Amino acid sequence: MDIEISDIDGKVTRVALVGRLDAAGADRVDMRFTAAVVAVGRPALVDLSGVSFIASMGLRLLIASARGLNTKGAKLVLFGANELVQDVLDQAALDQIIPIAATQAQALQLLAA
Repeated sequence: MDIEISDIDGKVTRVALVGRLDAAGADRVDMRFTAAVVAVGRPALVDLSGVSFIASMGLRLLIASARGLNTKGAKLVLFGANELVQDVLDQAALDQIIPIAATQAQALQLLAA
């Protein structure tokens, strides 16, 4: 699991995940992901287009980060999931906790809402 962190206009943190977000993958990026997203405390987008698989530990990482951001008054939005990953997100009803968009542009609109 690889992670790329960037800024959008200095106001939004963008995190791109690449690889398998299973127990090993989530463990590999947990500290860096949490530091980049929750510790900063500003709105964040998570690009899942490079994620080939997601398991319960990956869902846990995303939920914990979204809740941590929520306590700081910021929002986390996911986008770009492939069909397999989107099916897992749908089955877990993750959209009830974290907004999910198809594209980065749609994700930015959800952040603004």
